[in-house]
Amino acid sequence: MSHIRPYRPSDRAAISEICVKTADAGADASGILSDDDLWGDLFAVPYVERHPDLAWVVETDDGRTIGYVVATDDTDAFYTWFRNEWWPPRQARYPRAEKPSTREERMIEYGYERMPGIEPHAADHPAHLHIDLLPETQGQGLGRRLMETLFAELTRRGVRGLHLGIDPNNTGAAAFYERLGMERLPGAGHMYGVTFAAAGRVGEAP
Repeated sequence: MSHIRPYRPSDRAAISEICVKTADAGADASGILSDDDLWGDLFAVPYVERHPDLAWVVETDDGRTIGYVVATDDTDAFYTWFRNEWWPPRQARYPRAEKPSTREERMIEYGYERMPGIEPHAADHPAHLHIDLLPETQGQGLGRRLMETLFAELTRRGVRGLHLGIDPNNTGAAAFYERLGMERLPGAGHMYGVTFAAAGRVGEAP
């Protein structure tokens, strides 16, 4: 059996590894990029550095970390911090391409582009998250429980809503979020959102 607990600093390496192991539309992305750490440096580790109080992990009985959810309750403030503090020390490791064309170059460009105001849904849905679970967590309801834990904390804080983006190739993720009561947001990209006035739908039968 596995259980959910708050993030600890000792989980950082495991979270980065899980991010890589699930980054290719839910499959293992190891070796796809020249530097596996880029996945975590964009989509996992900065969140636990900035918001360790909005991170939870799935831990097995033998102490392994096998899943997580990380989030920010204020996207624009998070991207301000990301631009000013998180990304500059990593720019030498991830140099910017003049004309990004490869998958890796486009991901690096994503890091350089993070800034307040870049996300059009942040006004109505100021929080956003990343959730990743290894295959051994499947069938235990742990993904739903992670989401419910985060939703409850954001509701307690009075956050209006939350958005997230998904890989369009990850059809299972889209179905999962829809079962949680999230809805596709208008505009470009594959974005889903929920307002916490309506978050009572979480936990209802799909």
